[in-house]
Amino acid sequence: MHPLITQDHVDTFQREGVVLIKGLFADHVEKLRAGIERNMNEPGPYAAENLKEGEGGRFFDDYCNWTRIPEFEDVIHHSDAGAVAADLMQSNRVQVFHDHILVKEPGTSKPTPWHQDGPYYFVDGMQNVSFWSPMDTVTGASLRCVAGSHAWEKPVLPTRWLAETSFYPNEDDYMPVPDPDAEGMEIREWEMEPGDAVAFNYGTLHGARGNTTDTRRRAFSLRLVGDDARYVERPGPTSPPFPGHDMTPGQVLREDWFPVIYQRS
Repeated sequence: MHPLITQDHVDTFQREGVVLIKGLFADHVEKLRAGIERNMNEPGPYAAENLKEGEGGRFFDDYCNWTRIPEFEDVIHHSDAGAVAADLMQSNRVQVFHDHILVKEPGTSKPTPWHQDGPYYFVDGMQNVSFWSPMDTVTGASLRCVAGSHAWEKPVLPTRWLAETSFYPNEDDYMPVPDPDAEGMEIREWEMEPGDAVAFNYGTLHGARGNTTDTRRRAFSLRLVGDDARYVERPGPTSPPFPGHDMTPGQVLREDWFPVIYQRS
């Protein structure tokens, strides 16, 4: 077991689909901050501004940049994320799926919509984990996760954040996006210091509050997969799309695109 976590962390992650890991990226905060600034100054093809006209603040996100942002690449290969992920997922090996940054500037009242990551992805399997780590002290703008939602029988309908429209045509295959606050669901949310990380399953319903403070809320997220991860076709283009991947259903994710960053000896 990695010294940053205990068996209780693993049990909680398996049972609830979410757990807090204190200090996972604590030794890499300055590097990740620099990477986020580089990413914002040199946005990639998937960069997005997630506010409508008239909504205050700025909500920027971008993903799939780690191969061109050296700070991200260094953290992915040299932090404890891979080893901790292996323990949480109970997996012998860990592959990178993708990186993601989300930045809410001061005065951004818009929340991140409730969603599951899994329906957007072309990945099937239960051995997966996302680490969401703030680069600023977070109190009211934290990630919020619904405990146990990774075990729901039906996935939640994926939507386009800005347009608020369905992502795929076959809505009947999904359950409507719930309102966890109104429906009294168990929501996990923590005050966090820079470098702490929320670990959650791709099937865990999550969102985030707006940032009404006078400080930035920069977050780095790392998406990893384990032994049982396989390529699956979705009823439309996935996000991220990874054009030209040439994988077939049931295939292990190709290691030249999704490298192994941790392997148990």
